[in-house]
Amino acid sequence: MADKLMIVMVNTDPRNGSELGAPFFQATVAAAMEYEVEVIMTGRAGELAVKGVAERLKIKEDSPKNVYDFIKDAHEAGVKFKVCTPTLDLWGKELIPEIEETVGGAYVISQAMDDDVVTFTY
Repeated sequence: MADKLMIVMVNTDPRNGSELGAPFFQATVAAAMEYEVEVIMTGRAGELAVKGVAERLKIKEDSPKNVYDFIKDAHEAGVKFKVCTPTLDLWGKELIPEIEETVGGAYVISQAMDDDVVTFTY
């Protein structure tokens, strides 16, 4: 049985708040269940790694929490956040402090191919 969950956020559009809930909720729950969890932000979703972006977004309009609050909750639960290198060229280099590492495509592929890792994509 796998002991690590890798969530790759690549197709998730930050402009659509309803798309942002599931990846962060599932990451937080898996971390609370004591699985190793990492969220990799790339493509359009990589914009969430840039300071100030997630703070302006809400999953639901009437929610008291913004998307950055959900990122902080997941990080506090033990989720590791990473961003793909090309994302920095697209969206900027000033990242939220929860981003622990910059990785490339080879890292994502090697993890996805590992039998001990389950991969979810959003």
